[in-house]
Amino acid sequence: MAEKKEEILLIEHEFIPKHELITEEEVAKLLEEYPIRKDQLPKIFRNDPAIRHLSAKRGDVIRIIRKSPTAGRAVYYRIVV
Repeated sequence: MAEKKEEILLIEHEFIPKHELITEEEVAKLLEEYPIRKDQLPKIFRNDPAIRHLSAKRGDVIRIIRKSPTAGRAVYYRIVV
């Protein structure tokens, strides 16, 4: 129970950017927009505390939306390993 509460507090912390699982259609658009292969994306571990609540599987792609002082927001993508 304590671990579950700790996890919820972690993902709601202001310094933890929003992490979301994207669909296969979104992945296809991403790979088309940036001419790369899926395995060339930066990696994130499946047991990373920031994505544990998403129940992501190996090969899934995570969108990370961070606050940016210059752009307002910055979007990053990671593949789950």
